[in-house]
Amino acid sequence: MLSLVVPIHNEEHSILPLYDRLTAVLRTVPGTYEILFVDDASTDRSHELLANLVQTDGRLKVIRLRRNFGQTAALSAGFHEAKGDVIIAMDGDLQHAPEDIPALLKPISEGYDIASGWRHERADNALTRRLPSKIANWLMAKASGMDLHDFGTTFKAYRAEVLADVHLYGELHRFIPALASVYGARVIEVPIQNPPRGGGVSHYGLSRTFRVLFDILTIRFLLKYATRPMHFFGAIGLAGTSSGSLILGYCLVLKLFTRIDIIQEHGPLMLAGAMLLIVGMMMFSTGLIGELVMRTYFESQNRRIYAVRDILTRHPGERQPL
Repeated sequence: MLSLVVPIHNEEHSILPLYDRLTAVLRTVPGTYEILFVDDASTDRSHELLANLVQTDGRLKVIRLRRNFGQTAALSAGFHEAKGDVIIAMDGDLQHAPEDIPALLKPISEGYDIASGWRHERADNALTRRLPSKIANWLMAKASGMDLHDFGTTFKAYRAEVLADVHLYGELHRFIPALASVYGARVIEVPIQNPPRGGGVSHYGLSRTFRVLFDILTIRFLLKYATRPMHFFGAIGLAGTSSGSLILGYCLVLKLFTRIDIIQEHGPLMLAGAMLLIVGMMMFSTGLIGELVMRTYFESQNRRIYAVRDILTRHPGERQPL
């Protein structure tokens, strides 16, 4: 079964043509399907149009959020309600062509866990959208260690079991392939179309690009140090305490052997040493607290720090996919 998750926020101009194109494409896809529109508290006629569509199509479900929680939350709500073995996420503004759905499904049928769309030829403004996006994608690739050209697009296909291991917060939906790769997900990029927006007003702007920088720092920490925060904070703490101790030790030697007034002669140096020592100890403490928090998190939720793809036994016919 295929589940299609489409977040919607004030997209009344796009809903009906998008639905018509989606159903035309999905009828050609083998197996059953469902479409989940997630209305992120739209203030136009979007919900009214979706409510009318539900009455005519039993494969359509509309999830209406109580307030505008944002795209990541809307996607998470759709993923939670989806029943399919394969889940496709896409935007509802017609800048993702439903005709590309078979191209995303093909790698999944070949064994990949995630097929990520790549807007190879973008129709957006070069200065305000394409250039910042190119810089952000380069930074994301470096931070995540994944050689992807386009992290920002929502248009992706996932195996449902891969999404079960990924919990979304903030605006981390663009990093789902990177987060899933921690558990060994196999990811491939698929070129997709990027037609100009059909109507309405874009919810993305230059300011959103700057917020991505904070997400990059977050994902870097999550991917490399989530299960071992002491490795991050401990390194800073070691550098701080070592340099602070050396400075204070130097000042002590000067005081003992030269009898000079340390405060008068080397006051700023001694102050810097004391600050480095204190900051280093704080980093050590933060690392220890982080270790305790992560252990509490994994143990309280019975989460594993590994993922099993399948189990093989020596008896034929007992291959157990997970």
